[in-house]
Amino acid sequence: MDAELGSSEKDYVPVPTDGKAADELRIDVKEPRATWGRRLEFILATVGYAVGLGNVWRFPYLCYSSGGGAFMIPYITMVFLCGIPLLFMEFTIGQYTRLGPVHAFAKICPLLKGVGLATVVISFVFSTYYNVLMSWAIYYLFNSFGSTLPWQSCNETWNVIQNCSSGFTGNATYLQSASQQFFDNKLLEKTETIEDSGGLRWELFGCLFAAWAIVYLCIFKGVKSSGKVVYFTAVFPYFILFALLINNVQLPGAVNGIIFFVTPVWNKLFQIKVWVNAAAQVFNSIGIAFGSMVSMSSYNKFNNNILRDALIVSVTNSFTSILAGFVIFSAIGYMAHIHNLPVDNIATDGPGLVFVVYPEVISTMPVFQLWAPLFFFMLLCLGLDSQFATIEVAITFLKDEFGTKILQFVKREELLALAVCLLCFLMGLPHITKGGIYVFQLMDHYTAVVSLMFLAFFEVVAVCWIFENVGEDSKHLLPPMLCILVSSIVQYTPVRYGKYKYPHWADSVGWAVSLVSIIWIPLGAIHEIYINKGSLYDRFKAAIKPTVDLDVDNSPGKQNQQMAMLTEPRQSFCH
Repeated sequence: MDAELGSSEKDYVPVPTDGKAADELRIDVKEPRATWGRRLEFILATVGYAVGLGNVWRFPYLCYSSGGGAFMIPYITMVFLCGIPLLFMEFTIGQYTRLGPVHAFAKICPLLKGVGLATVVISFVFSTYYNVLMSWAIYYLFNSFGSTLPWQSCNETWNVIQNCSSGFTGNATYLQSASQQFFDNKLLEKTETIEDSGGLRWELFGCLFAAWAIVYLCIFKGVKSSGKVVYFTAVFPYFILFALLINNVQLPGAVNGIIFFVTPVWNKLFQIKVWVNAAAQVFNSIGIAFGSMVSMSSYNKFNNNILRDALIVSVTNSFTSILAGFVIFSAIGYMAHIHNLPVDNIATDGPGLVFVVYPEVISTMPVFQLWAPLFFFMLLCLGLDSQFATIEVAITFLKDEFGTKILQFVKREELLALAVCLLCFLMGLPHITKGGIYVFQLMDHYTAVVSLMFLAFFEVVAVCWIFENVGEDSKHLLPPMLCILVSSIVQYTPVRYGKYKYPHWADSVGWAVSLVSIIWIPLGAIHEIYINKGSLYDRFKAAIKPTVDLDVDNSPGKQNQQMAMLTEPRQSFCH
């Protein structure tokens, strides 16, 4: 769910980009900006957006790779040190300005107006590959209806019999589990390198198309469609997670997996990379610096208690991640018991934790014909909510900035949503080639980790350094954010997929992907200084002056005055 979910075609009004349009807006607009019908809708929308596949995939894997319970310490620290304050800050920006991220940052800090556009770009880039995970979930869902599961044995046509194991391989590096071979050889038909694309995987092409069709059908009517869908997609995964946990803890060896999950390996706490990963997980999971939280809160009532909402969303998100960790690691403990292996020999790199390890676990469970479809349907529901919000950020920006011009061609907003979804589908095709897993890992590393650090830092700078009256209580964020940013640069390691090392040109492409969003921050600053008049000092001084009233007053008269200032025309960065 997203930014414009509180509006409909009837009350949508494009943001003016020139004086004439602004005059027409003041004449024609008689209705106030739309707001959420109920507070529960906003809570479910933001919780549904924050709780996604990353809670089940990325968080348990980071726990595994960071020494089990040791990761919980930096993770919880980052939630309280950065996650909750940053989410509260984004809620404040949206609710106070009642604008989307691009126009909100242009009002509160013209010099850093590029931060808003950068959040739109990173959301769009994220949308192009995030749905690939949903296409995998759909593929597994279709293959889970049967008397046996296709990843259960080594007797299938895609298995390499010489090195296939019906269970986990432990330290025998020359062996692969049947589940791993299903993922590599059947689902992906994986090539050896990123340089060998191998052509499209047509079955995944159909699954990806189906995933985007579902997303479009859920968002094309705005709140009329996605507002109803989120009541199911945001709640249903919890029933499955609790059901799986109750089932798993009764399995032999489950306790060992849980103990591994909660027991800290203390020497991991001295690795800066663990703390950077914890911060990246918090930003990525809650949705910091993607623009969605700013957009959704812009449809709140002016005096809504966003501190309470920020706590609810953050705590629910962290609870879900920890709950998913218990579910996954109880299953890992069970598999370790069956194959007489240490717990830390079971997990695998990247998304394989939920697409390799857990399918293998399910295949050994009683009544696996029930658990397999439910698990993959849960993954689909988790992905839908997050995808709603990220794709709607781009749609909202297009309507706000170019709405009148675009609607002259597409005529209906539903067609605009269709065009954006279709473009994202086409840009996702490189991820479903036979070498697409390497492209996916490259994009995820440089988008979900590298770019987010920069955008979150400059958000804090814009609000806490310049927008002082609102950011005064959040200035403590600057030192830790600066430390995280510097550490992520110093501790940078090139992206890898398992044991595969990417060629140097691929790393260069990854940095280019990061710059696609980050570059708008300096470009926005240059543009703002250029359009101002006077000496360089005068231009800079004007560029750091907010164009909104910093005196927050909830009286109706003061709110009307503030809203008048927010709709005052200003030269657009994109024109």
